Amino acid sequence: MLHPSYSDLMKVVNSEVEPGEAPVVNSRYSIVMATSKRARQIIGGSSAMVEGRDKKPLSIAVEELNQGKIKILSEEDEGQS
Repeated sequence: MLHPSYSDLMKVVNSEVEPGEAPVVNSRYSIVMATSKRARQIIGGSSAMVEGRDKKPLSIAVEELNQGKIKILSEEDEGQS
């Protein structure tokens, strides 16, 4: 079981969304894709943004997302970068 839960992670990701705006994340799939992408970056040599020497890369990525160290961009934001 994933801890924190998917619903907790979705709340963290969507916490900065203004009332009336579409949420950044609507599904578990978005959480899975974002954390797996970040885990691949960590495996590839990126530095972890949280303590996690004995943790697996995916656990580190989930913790980074939960702590707000990484952000999931909406499709609108991705087009602007």
